[in-house]
Amino acid sequence: MKLFDLTLQLNGFPLKEAKNTLSNIQKLDETEYENYLNSKKQDILEYHLKYNSFYKHLGTNINPSDWNSVPVMTKSDLQQPLQDRLSEGFTTKNVYINKTSGSSGNPFIFAKDKMCHALTWAEIQNRFGWYGIDFNSSLQARFYGIPLDKIGYYKERFKDKLSNRYRFSIFDLSDDAFQNYLTVFKTKPFDYINGYTSAIVQFAKFLNSKNLKLKHICPTLKCCVVTSEMLFPDDKLLLEHQFEVPVINEYGASELDLIAFQNPNNIWQINSDTLFVEVLDEKNQVVPNGEEGKIVITSLYNKAHPFIRYDLGDIGILSKSGTLQKPVLEKLIGRTSDMAILPSGKRTAGLTFYYITKAIIEDDGLVKEFIITQEDKSTFKIDYTGALEIHETKKHDIITEMKRYLEDGLTIRFEKHEALKRSKSGKLKQFKSLVEQ
Repeated sequence: MKLFDLTLQLNGFPLKEAKNTLSNIQKLDETEYENYLNSKKQDILEYHLKYNSFYKHLGTNINPSDWNSVPVMTKSDLQQPLQDRLSEGFTTKNVYINKTSGSSGNPFIFAKDKMCHALTWAEIQNRFGWYGIDFNSSLQARFYGIPLDKIGYYKERFKDKLSNRYRFSIFDLSDDAFQNYLTVFKTKPFDYINGYTSAIVQFAKFLNSKNLKLKHICPTLKCCVVTSEMLFPDDKLLLEHQFEVPVINEYGASELDLIAFQNPNNIWQINSDTLFVEVLDEKNQVVPNGEEGKIVITSLYNKAHPFIRYDLGDIGILSKSGTLQKPVLEKLIGRTSDMAILPSGKRTAGLTFYYITKAIIEDDGLVKEFIITQEDKSTFKIDYTGALEIHETKKHDIITEMKRYLEDGLTIRFEKHEALKRSKSGKLKQFKSLVEQ
């Protein structure tokens, strides 16, 4: 039984239709693809100018026949109630809704229409299929966080069951935890590892300290896919050495799609099927391939919510070897998280704060941006911008969550600012640690 596919279909996501659409796109020759891309860009632009009042207001000076006149959308543009951003005919009841991680410090709630979400999964399944991974039958070792409240916890565990995956929580990256992971790897026939880069790298370092190779412990393992954080060359070598399987670099954004995926020839191939990816300079002009700039993406299929020339907040370089139909991401700059080291000696991945900061995210957009800094092992500071001070009740909730996910004895300070200091690239790093690693 294809349980993964069936679950999507039963939830109203037309996966069969999406797979057929994707297959037809990938059969196009270069000329046909160029015509397809130009048509889809024009279609999605005109659709939102006609049916989306939020986008009409944002794009008052657009000339539909001139793509360069289309404004670049930022995350701050989207920090208003979701209902105000949906296209005509769409409500919160008939779309897929989720929250961004806030890893760039600009969290917001987003929506996709059901066909768009189905295409996301069709694209992901297609790419994982390059390595013999089938979501309906391949068992995943999942290195992610998990909600600690009962409802959220059991909901994720249920989703893991339907998705044929076993979850290793990243909230505890101690040697004792890793020893328990090894026991699981010995008993379960995992086909692949998928999860946050920093946590998987820590596991590899543990294996290295024990002089162990994961493929010897789990012979069924085929590959390891890392996501959400920068994979540095040295870390990739470490993972390949300790796991003895291909290590694949994935780059994606929940509000969009899978953006780039390393193919079997070790090329970071961009998803040109459902997205249009541009690299722009500070004046929003396209830079030549091989030059650095901000990554700006258009979702070609999302009719429920506009993501047109959307600035992710990432800096990257498109390779000169790529083509319009098969663009290549040569380099991604700056998506990395520090490790947090707590008074007890416990280490936890920076993306643990993905789950903690969910408590800050609200649809009313009162908190616009935030940075969490670990000043010393027991002190964390939350710098933020917003319309109002965070209410004391909300502060208490955040402190409770921080201590629940981490440990007792922590001091949490809050400070409101008119603006937050950005890196040279213009990106906010959501978490940083001043503790010597």
